[in-house]
Amino acid sequence: MIKEFEYKFVILLFSLIPISFVFGPSASLINIIIISIYIIFKLTILRNFDFIKSSSFILLAGIYLYLIVNTYISLDYGFSFLRNFGFIRLILLFLAINYLFFEFKKHDLIFKIWGITILFIIIDSFIEYFSGTNILGYGKDIYANRIVSFFKDEPVVAGYLNGFFFLILGYLFNTKKSESRYILIAYLIFTFLFLTCVILTAERSNTIKAIIGLSLFFFLNDKFKVKHKIIAFLSLIIILMTLILNSDYLKYRYYKKVIYPIFNSEIRSEFFKENIYFRHYKSGYAVFKNYPLMGVGNKNYRIETRANHLKIKHYIPDTHPHQVYFELLSEHGIIGTIILLSIFFYIIFKNLKICILSKNTLQLGAFSYLILNFIPILPSGSFFSDFNITLFFINFSVFLACNPSSNIFNKIVKDKKFI
Repeated sequence: MIKEFEYKFVILLFSLIPISFVFGPSASLINIIIISIYIIFKLTILRNFDFIKSSSFILLAGIYLYLIVNTYISLDYGFSFLRNFGFIRLILLFLAINYLFFEFKKHDLIFKIWGITILFIIIDSFIEYFSGTNILGYGKDIYANRIVSFFKDEPVVAGYLNGFFFLILGYLFNTKKSESRYILIAYLIFTFLFLTCVILTAERSNTIKAIIGLSLFFFLNDKFKVKHKIIAFLSLIIILMTLILNSDYLKYRYYKKVIYPIFNSEIRSEFFKENIYFRHYKSGYAVFKNYPLMGVGNKNYRIETRANHLKIKHYIPDTHPHQVYFELLSEHGIIGTIILLSIFFYIIFKNLKICILSKNTLQLGAFSYLILNFIPILPSGSFFSDFNITLFFINFSVFLACNPSSNIFNKIVKDKKFI
């Protein structure tokens, strides 16, 4: 009876993760904290601390120790403190997701609820696009005609959908039902709905990321023949072009603001010079040049640029430089950037071979999303913001947890049996 209650409790906690994002950062944080408390309590009761032998856990603990050091060398200790010390919740989330896949074999319900939630957000976004407001009355006029759905005044729908859709898609293809031709067609329709919705949000960077992520997922997915992959890719391009050319607003956002200036030699240089994102990149690089080794400290970019933007050329007073590499370089310097990227890349690419050989499409979906976070040049939100880092760690954790060969708890059990 107790184990059945625990199972239902755990399934509920994880099922609510996408919904908690919709209710705001506080709801998402509370959900993650409850999951963190659960895994601490559970592992303590079981006296199971073997996970500390896992190389992935050790490396994540190394990141946490680095972030603590980063706090004390920051320009403003207070700004870095909560973000850096709070990173522990993500390590606990990582443990909890690995334990979920290790201990509770029946976790299909979680992904089904996630899929229903994402489909509901997609439908609501379509309603907002065609009617002007979503079902709660939030509208495109709130943020420069961009779709906001349930996020009210934040244009993050596409980033949110990217964060969960690749996991859901990977799960769907991982089921036995995916062997049916008609089920595969249904999954493809779901994919086209997702991509169409992302395009309609007018979030250019996330649209490009969605196309790259889908291309990567289907290219590495062996459930399709090469000709089917080519047809799917061409279909993505046709959908993109059709939507853009039939909407003045989308044509303005995608073509006139990006495609036309880049391919027009007469205005290209002026475009790169005046484009707001490239100006942000210059600002991030300028901060990095002034603090090359350790940076200004996590979340301290805003402190440096707001205090000195009138004195230092290229400084733009803002919260972050809007690109992951410039953010890392400006706030963590070359040393911190190497530490962070080398650890994440090592864990991800070390397990990529396992992903490909095992043909685990859930793991492939997580991998497809993780790569999107490190695409050069494309604008991005702050990597360490609660929204982005939580989405990243959900995918990062599932990437290892969903495969018995990379799940940290399963690997420890195997090692013990071997010994």
